[in-house]
Amino acid sequence: MNLILMGLPGAGKGTQAERIVQKYQIPHISTGDMFRQAIKDETALGLQAKSYMDKGELVPDEVTIGIVRERLAKDDCKKGFLLDGFPRTVQQAEGLDQILSDLDNKLDFCINIDVDKEILLERLTGRRICKSCGATYHLVFNPPTVENTCDKCGGELYQRADDNAETVQNRLDVNLKQMNPLLDFYAAKGALKTINGIQEIDQVFKDIDSLLTSLK
Repeated sequence: MNLILMGLPGAGKGTQAERIVQKYQIPHISTGDMFRQAIKDETALGLQAKSYMDKGELVPDEVTIGIVRERLAKDDCKKGFLLDGFPRTVQQAEGLDQILSDLDNKLDFCINIDVDKEILLERLTGRRICKSCGATYHLVFNPPTVENTCDKCGGELYQRADDNAETVQNRLDVNLKQMNPLLDFYAAKGALKTINGIQEIDQVFKDIDSLLTSLK
């Protein structure tokens, strides 16, 4: 099975990716991992990507698509793959179509774990961290026994700067702007499958699993 997994920050994409990979034994392929491996192997494309990254610039689509092409041609992808973080643009999605066509393959599903933005704001802004021992809490899902006090060491809890409401709202808006054209692209192809991510983690996976079972 050839899959793309999508979802906004806080939607639980990482958790579900782990479960899919564990059950179906397909490689979990993220853009970051691909870049790191290509750079480590000193491939021509990896070195090209590094030259852009070293300057703090975005890696151009043609280089990214080339690295994806090399990765998907490897033996461990013959039984399928789970792409995470790619494609990020419609041009990259079109590039992926071409790669799969050249490999005599096709995408099965683009799975989008859908969670309302207001719920994501609550999830992402509720995190608190202990200044002393680094223990992590959540005001809604895993609150400390005593407000602003670490259960483990009694240290003071704080909110990271990138967890404040304004920063999180901006991050969600940027991600939505980037993601919506891709969702439209895969919806038009009949490949988009939307999963309700507001449910319990186990139920979210159960819904994904039911979808993937239909491919067998």
